[in-house]
Amino acid sequence: MRTHRTPRRTAALALGIAVLAFLTSAPAGADDADLPTVTPAAETPALHDDEAGGNADADDPAIWRNTADPGRSLVIATAKEGGLRVYDLGARLVQSLPAPRPPAEDDAPGRYNNVDLVTGLRTPTGRTDVAVVSDRGNDRLRIYRIDASKPASPLTDITDPAAAPVFSTGQTEINEQRTAYGLATWQDTATGRTYALVSQRERTRLALVELTPTASGTVTYRKVRTLDLPASFRLPDGTTWSPCAEPGELPQVEGMVVDPADGTLYAGQEDIGIWRIRADLTGKPELVDKVREFGVPGVYDEETEECAAGADPGFGGDHLSADVEGLALYQEKDGDGYLLASSQGDDTFALYDREVGEDNEYEGGFRVGAASATLDGSQECDGAAVLNAPLGSRYPKGLLVVQDGHETPGVPDGEGGTRTATGFKFVDLADVVDAADL
Repeated sequence: MRTHRTPRRTAALALGIAVLAFLTSAPAGADDADLPTVTPAAETPALHDDEAGGNADADDPAIWRNTADPGRSLVIATAKEGGLRVYDLGARLVQSLPAPRPPAEDDAPGRYNNVDLVTGLRTPTGRTDVAVVSDRGNDRLRIYRIDASKPASPLTDITDPAAAPVFSTGQTEINEQRTAYGLATWQDTATGRTYALVSQRERTRLALVELTPTASGTVTYRKVRTLDLPASFRLPDGTTWSPCAEPGELPQVEGMVVDPADGTLYAGQEDIGIWRIRADLTGKPELVDKVREFGVPGVYDEETEECAAGADPGFGGDHLSADVEGLALYQEKDGDGYLLASSQGDDTFALYDREVGEDNEYEGGFRVGAASATLDGSQECDGAAVLNAPLGSRYPKGLLVVQDGHETPGVPDGEGGTRTATGFKFVDLADVVDAADL
């Protein structure tokens, strides 16, 4: 269990562990026990969520392909209060960008949560590739231009300084941190407009936000509409259920991705499952798959800040253990492919059919295990990115990048223990294709 989890995450994880223990003792969970294992080819330097490590905590990656020189492509990743990190394909650090400082001493600091890319964003000076980041600490989006001609500092902040908070009305609300959290970008081929889909922390709300370049060369945004996913559910036995959480908190969304083939948003409501929604946030959301813990009652204990799980009524899914985290698309040239989801509760990755018009049938999964004593696998994965395209001689079949929420071996903390560490693992996509029989 990660020691730097918020009380809500600790509560949800405790409930998940209790339910998973029940499931793994019964035949119902056996279908995922024999999933294939792939191993990473490289890992980034460890990030440490403490003052000595700059309060850096790995969360979400994105893979930018350098079309002129694919072998010089980049991985752009969030480090929460540690800001943004840029790595080369060898998982070596290229650039580190700090999160913004708080407006005042008692205000929340910048905290970069999720990142996604936009290819060919229209600007007054031409098209450019950008990275879009959700700044949870300031409830804003941050936009960075990607410039391959600057190999030592490829990212430049081009956010409009006047850009407003996404969900909050002022600094007081921002400090409460019900702010911009998960993020996915979307380019509407019908209109040519570019958007970000943004989720709100500790709420079920999603926002459609249009990105707009300004005459001065910066990028701003405006909120178009919002949609609220359910916070409670009617179960087959006639009862109503909500996942256990700290009082006042609702089941939030973090992992999101938009399928460019048909403009479908896939959104991972962490303690519920995966939703399929029109990316313009119109129409009715559909629940693609549920977590195993769906429907399990829980009682929150304020003293321990944990949830005690009740009996499992059997209404959950078979392939995901809460939390549902990073979502990514494996896209094939013929338009088919897979939706990939991080099943954080059991350290696996699930694959779903993404063929247009189909029902996102479960197609299997895999684990990312240790390659050696010093190159471990991925545990408690928060974010993932996949790119099915040649990336030079190192990854000629493409790349999968996954967050590792429990980096090992640890670094001594001077008190007889080890410092909590996180990072990102780089996995040759060819190994995933072979192991998962894609």
